[in-house]
Amino acid sequence: MLGMFLSALDQTVVATAIRTIADDLDGFDLQAWATTAFLITSTIVTPLYGKLSDIFGRKPLFLTAIGIFLLGSLLCGISSSMYELAAFRAIQGLGAGGLMSLAFAIIGDIVPPRERSKYQGYFMAVFGTSSVLGPVIGGFFAGAETILGTAGWRWIFWVNLPVGAVALVVVSRVLNVAHTPREHRIDWPGALALVLGLVPLLTVAEQGRDWGWGSGRSIACFVVGIIGIGLFLLAERLYGDEALLPLRMFRGRTFAVGSAGSLIIGMGMFGAMALLPQYLQIVKGSSPTVGGLQMLPLVLGIMSAAAVSGTVITRTGRYRIFPLIGGVLMAVALLLFSRIGADTPLWSTMLVMAMFGAGLGVNMQPVILAVQNAVDPRDMGVATAAVTFFRQMGGTLGTAVFLSVLFSGLTSSISSAVRSAATTPEYRAALAAHPDQAASLQNSSGSLSDTSFITHLDDTLAHPFKVGFSDAMSTVFLLAAVIMALGVVILWMLPELPLRTQSGLQAREEAAADAAATAASHAAETAVKATGTLAGVATAAAAETAPTFAPPGVVEDLDTSDREPVTQ
Repeated sequence: MLGMFLSALDQTVVATAIRTIADDLDGFDLQAWATTAFLITSTIVTPLYGKLSDIFGRKPLFLTAIGIFLLGSLLCGISSSMYELAAFRAIQGLGAGGLMSLAFAIIGDIVPPRERSKYQGYFMAVFGTSSVLGPVIGGFFAGAETILGTAGWRWIFWVNLPVGAVALVVVSRVLNVAHTPREHRIDWPGALALVLGLVPLLTVAEQGRDWGWGSGRSIACFVVGIIGIGLFLLAERLYGDEALLPLRMFRGRTFAVGSAGSLIIGMGMFGAMALLPQYLQIVKGSSPTVGGLQMLPLVLGIMSAAAVSGTVITRTGRYRIFPLIGGVLMAVALLLFSRIGADTPLWSTMLVMAMFGAGLGVNMQPVILAVQNAVDPRDMGVATAAVTFFRQMGGTLGTAVFLSVLFSGLTSSISSAVRSAATTPEYRAALAAHPDQAASLQNSSGSLSDTSFITHLDDTLAHPFKVGFSDAMSTVFLLAAVIMALGVVILWMLPELPLRTQSGLQAREEAAADAAATAASHAAETAVKATGTLAGVATAAAAETAPTFAPPGVVEDLDTSDREPVTQ
């Protein structure tokens, strides 16, 4: 939980303060690269951590992930330019990619599937809590000029150091997961091909809106990415069971459905979660800190739903219904979000947040549980990492697509709202009373690079901008609801297998014992056959040299004058 908390908290903290950081480092136009670099490296190494942990054990890989993450955090805090920050965020991502997936894999090792869901509920509580604490902590540090003589935003990264130090001590001293090393080739060609495929695709997903989706850079990224994915599939086929992501696993219905469902659900889920803070800060005028606290119903929905579903799964052993319920709840919540406008009461929005959180709480972990329960225990790490990987990919694509849809329609929505408001006496009176603000609104209505001017406007003049933003968001939420409904259809095909009562570690030990017993049995059978063969050869040889005896009745007729009678 400590390791996962590091990764989940860092993303929300940095997202809150990135504009302050960019202003201080004189790199406002480069701020997206700090997020993109982290996203690319963390996504790429996720399946690599899963495979390597199956080979070398969870504990050393988990400690490595924490150590790399802390090194990146330390370096980020001393960055002197946005280029340095982007490079150090990439190092952070190399560690973060193993924190979340290995946390779930470790639980899979030590807790039987029948009991696992309630423990995974604790992890969902960590995930939800970070989404509230992140904006609060980020807003606090970003708002402080200096702390102990250093710029406040630098402590956003350094706050990871004490938490990570505790995690290192706890993991090194008390996490004891037995592991039997096994000979295995490492699929380096597959890893390199995955890098070649994902780096350009994730880059264009994040930057395509600014570059233009049909620009030369975007097209080049698409081409290189497709070639890289093709080479990755070829490498995985050649390496077979030793592949970074063995293709045979997709022949299992649970793994295939779980991976596809995680990709689609991740698109709708993370895409929607990226828009909620913007709604609260732009439309409702909340500060990042207050906006984080206003998302508390989302966290309460996640925690309560995860706790209830975990208890029910533990008692009944039935899990298939929960991803479906979660998907339906999130789809309905997204439809309700699409009906929320600039004048919708905040309490109403919070109720929908709680519904969305409840759907999230009962969806994510049962899918991981189903996959872990269905795959061979030896593939626990790579299977868990694969589900996490596909969910991250879906979240990246969803966020990129939804923000592109939002910004592509935002200008026209604002213009339409301003034209509509201009016909009202209240708006014309506000224009006359605040000519300077009217000019600011006119100049900023077509610009999407900075929305801070809205906080300085008269409420009447600011209202059309808020209406335009909420109208543009409605289209995005409708699109997210459709995608979420598609995810529910996919998860409907998820089979329900009896939950094992053994942990992953116990299952591997039993499998090893069975293999040893089978090998011993084969050896004994071989020895018996060999012994029987030798006995047959000896018998045949003896038959060739043995004297011939007459049957009873014939002996008496033989001439016995020169020897003793033969007794038979």
